[in-house]
Amino acid sequence: MDDDERGDGPEASTDADSTVARLEDQLLGGPRTLSLSDVAASAGAGIEDVRLFWHALGLPTLEDGAVAYTEADAEAVRLLHRASQTYDVSDRTAVSLVRSIGHTTDRLVLWQVEALTEHLAQRHDLDDVTARLLVLDRLSEIAPLLEHQLVHAWRRQLAALAARIAAEFGSARGRPSGDDDELPLARAVGFADMVSFTKRTARLGAHELADFVQHFETGARDVVTNNGGRVVKTIGDAVLFVADDVRAGAEIALGLADRFHAGAPTPVRVSCVWGRVLSRFGDVFGPTVNVAARLTEEAEPGTVLLDPGTAAEVRALGGYHLVELTDREIEGIGPLRPVRLERVRLRLAHED
Repeated sequence: MDDDERGDGPEASTDADSTVARLEDQLLGGPRTLSLSDVAASAGAGIEDVRLFWHALGLPTLEDGAVAYTEADAEAVRLLHRASQTYDVSDRTAVSLVRSIGHTTDRLVLWQVEALTEHLAQRHDLDDVTARLLVLDRLSEIAPLLEHQLVHAWRRQLAALAARIAAEFGSARGRPSGDDDELPLARAVGFADMVSFTKRTARLGAHELADFVQHFETGARDVVTNNGGRVVKTIGDAVLFVADDVRAGAEIALGLADRFHAGAPTPVRVSCVWGRVLSRFGDVFGPTVNVAARLTEEAEPGTVLLDPGTAAEVRALGGYHLVELTDREIEGIGPLRPVRLERVRLRLAHED
C-alpha cells in the first residue's frame, strides 16, 4: 500500500460507479443474474428461508423478482440448506450461525475500511471524503490480502478454541453433566472502564479521538492477551474480558490497573469476578457479568475490586494482598463488601 512506489498518489481515479462494478465482478463470483425466487429454486429452499438467510447476514433483500443475486449467492444458500437437512440443524441454530458471520464481517469490513481511510488521509494530507474514495479505488487490490488474513485468523482462532475445550472438558467425557439449568462455564469475568471518558474526549478532533481510543483498546487487548485471557468486546470506553482461571483473571485485572494507572492519560477502574456464565453470540451473560460491571463503578481509578467469593479464591492462591472495604449497597445487586486486589509489595532486606 505504498503509494510512492506505486506511482499513483491521491490523484488516482475514483470513479465510484465503475470502481464498484469492477469490485463486484471480483468479489461476488459473477454477475447478478438471479432473483430471490431463482436462488430459492436453485437451493431447493423456500423463498422465506432465503430471505431469512439474507437478513441474518445483515443484508437487505429486494422484491422477489429483482435480479440482484449471483450464482455464488445461490451456492452459499444451497450448501447451508443441504447441511441443515443432512445434520438436522434447527432453524434457530442455522440462523445463529449465519448471523455470527454477518455480524462479525459487517464490523470487520467497517473497521478495515476506516483504518485504511485514516492511513491515506494522514499519509497524503487528504480530507475524509477524498481518502474514502481513494480507498474505494484500491479495494480490488487489497481485498485478496484481507481475505487471506481473515481465513487464516479464523482457522487459528477455531484451533485455539478447540484446544481450550479439550483442556477444560476432555476429562469429563461420559460423566453426568449435572444441573442442566446451571450456567455452563466457570470463568473470571472483568471490566476495565475508562475514567471520565466524555470529559477527556469532549474537545478532541477526529484524529486525536481515534488515537485516544486506539491507544486504550490496543493497550487493554495486549494486557488481556499476554496474560492468557480474551477480550469479549469493547463498549466505547470499557473493555470486557474473560479468563479460564482465577489467577489469570487476577493478573489481567492488575495488569490493566498498572497499565492505565491513576496518573495515566487514560486511567481505568477495574473489576474481576469468578463465577459461571453463559456464552452466546460472542458475548457472555449471567449474574457474574452483572456483578463485575457494578463493581467497576465502585472502584477508585487505577484499582481493582473483587467480590467476596472471588477474593476467597484469590486468597487461596497466595501471592496477592487483599483489602476488605466497607459494606455498601450495589445497585441491582444488593449489599456487598468489595475487596481491593493489590500486588504484594516485597520489602528489601536492607529496609528492615
